[in-house]
Amino acid sequence: MASVSVRRLAVSFGHVKVIENLDLEVEEGEFIVLLGPSGCGKSTLLNTIAGLIDIEAGQVWISGKNVTWTEPKDRGIGMVFQSYALYPRMTVQQNLSFGLRMAGVPRAEIEARVAKAAKLLQLEDLLRRRPAELSGGQRQRVAIGRALVRNVDVFLFDEPLSNLDAKLRNELRVEIKKLHRDLGNTMIYVTHDQIEALTLADRIAVMRNGVIQQLATPQDVYHRPKNQFVAGFIGSPTMNFLTGRLILGAAGPTLDLGSVSIDLSAYGFARQSSDVPAVLGVRPEHIDLGAASPGHFAANGKVEIVEPMGADMIVWSRIADTPVRIRVDGDSAFRNGDDIAFHFDLARASLFDAQSGERL
Repeated sequence: MASVSVRRLAVSFGHVKVIENLDLEVEEGEFIVLLGPSGCGKSTLLNTIAGLIDIEAGQVWISGKNVTWTEPKDRGIGMVFQSYALYPRMTVQQNLSFGLRMAGVPRAEIEARVAKAAKLLQLEDLLRRRPAELSGGQRQRVAIGRALVRNVDVFLFDEPLSNLDAKLRNELRVEIKKLHRDLGNTMIYVTHDQIEALTLADRIAVMRNGVIQQLATPQDVYHRPKNQFVAGFIGSPTMNFLTGRLILGAAGPTLDLGSVSIDLSAYGFARQSSDVPAVLGVRPEHIDLGAASPGHFAANGKVEIVEPMGADMIVWSRIADTPVRIRVDGDSAFRNGDDIAFHFDLARASLFDAQSGERL
């Protein structure tokens, strides 16, 4: 039995269908990340699970119970929002215990739960402070702690780190990962940040226009994207795309780019179609400089743009008049106009049907 089960869900705002016929199964103890661009429906899905949005059709099950029409407070969830929503006149300890006090939980149990959450989140020295005396990262930890004290099976996070600067996001991301390791609770986490998704998730649900495009491990989403949208959304800098025509000839499959033909014999096809428009995707970090190895496609070009990025550098060149990005070591010495030779392994590439966008 899945810890959270969403079945044939439909959600509309007026005449606008945001989610239609969506299914999602989250196993007990799993960390699922809902990832996608703004407006794709990921927060709507999370709020539906929480009971904060009325649904048009479908069911929501949590811990084996149908909670479709159950009040949020009775669903056995703890939710962390993007905004901290802390009571400014209360101390950290009072903010953590407020919900429990309102629910009539015995004082001794409240103290035990608050102490446990404070220890897990390193808030023990901050319990007497008020929100104005805390940093952004500390406030978010208090917001997480307020959910933790409820002792629930499922935690929902709605972009909890988006208001923090890059350094604090990195620190809190590690804390959330440790928290899941220590607690083992089911967690569903919404973000548009692919780094958060790749580092936190057991599985990622990549969403677009209210539809889950791919639900898989971070490794599968990165290495074997199901369609061109997922391939282009995951990865920074984004995947290079070369558009041509797939031809299954006597010598084997090739991608005809016009002035260049790429031998696809080393590519692992999911399915084959002959003489169709196709798009070959290659990640910048999978392109190497120098002489080619067997099974690799080799090309020569000129450096057009150099983008230093600290530890890495992005070098722009071209294949068949299509711009390509190549990720190289940050200490590399390149200048505009330099001649370069580069190659990539077809076994690590992705091929898509140009019309449907689905993986070939």
